[in-house]
Amino acid sequence: MSFQVTVQPSGHQFTCDEGETILTAAIRAGVGLPYGCKNGACSSCKGKLVEGSVTHGPHQERALSAQDESLGFSLFCCARPNSDVIIEAREVAGIGDFPVKKMPVRVAKLDKVADDVIILSLQLPANDRLQYKAGQYVEFMLRDGKRRSYSMANAPHKDEHLTLHIRHMPGGLFTDQVFSTLKERDILRFEGPLGTFFLREDSDKPIVLLASGTGFAPIKAIVEQLEHAQSARPVTLYWGGRRPQDLYMDELCKTWAQSLPNFKYVPVISNAQPEDHWSGRTGFVHQAVIDDQPDLSGYQVYACGAPIVVESAQRDFVAKCGLPEDEFYADSFTSAADLATVQ
Repeated sequence: MSFQVTVQPSGHQFTCDEGETILTAAIRAGVGLPYGCKNGACSSCKGKLVEGSVTHGPHQERALSAQDESLGFSLFCCARPNSDVIIEAREVAGIGDFPVKKMPVRVAKLDKVADDVIILSLQLPANDRLQYKAGQYVEFMLRDGKRRSYSMANAPHKDEHLTLHIRHMPGGLFTDQVFSTLKERDILRFEGPLGTFFLREDSDKPIVLLASGTGFAPIKAIVEQLEHAQSARPVTLYWGGRRPQDLYMDELCKTWAQSLPNFKYVPVISNAQPEDHWSGRTGFVHQAVIDDQPDLSGYQVYACGAPIVVESAQRDFVAKCGLPEDEFYADSFTSAADLATVQ
């Protein structure tokens, strides 16, 4: 049995098989519903259920509360239709431009750039090319059907290899492997490109880029894409970490600030210690944006990092700074620990 899903206001329709989530069916059909984690841990795919009924699988309360559901909202990554449905969602143009592929990749290099961060460089097959948009991610296919997601840290035109920034999560199925047994020439498999977090190039609005920790990876790709396009849009990058060493490519950001026109870099540290001798900005990284840019009504914001950072930024930028809700683009870096709290 299958059900028909109709998306408003576009009128796009696609078929959802029994037991399949609306998001999975939309991706298969090339319909650009917004999404992030695909696991019920963020709220990127939340939309309105206009007609019909669905059953929601496990998800975090913060992504879809009982009150949200009572008001007719749905989390499409874990919503399985019980009938034909009509949904309301802001579709993402261009999401179907490039095919989603499964492919083997060879480890070309592992560079440890901080105690808990490795830059993983991957060699793609010689006869295959991964087309993607700056900001998107891939999913590694691991044993027992498990998957782990990482954003591409270089723009599509940049570098010979595909690069990813991997932060060590002790006990993590994939990161323990990366930091202990993975070596050059090992073969991994992934699927991609995925995600609706990418640079919107059809606008001339000034941009605020907000990153925490390794959320810098897709932000780096976006900066490289802007540079490649010779964009004249004003860009300010705010990168936050607990300690200065968390800003593991600080020198690159300073180089951008010196070489790229209309580009500013603001590093922000939340937990500097006396031995760090930190004299720069302190506190929460999204608060630094509010202090500097009290009026965001004419901006686009791209935010990536820990869920608490992304959620706080979205809430406060819209409520306090007048940022249009549809000009906030985000990717929450949900870890396996985050997903463990999905209910």
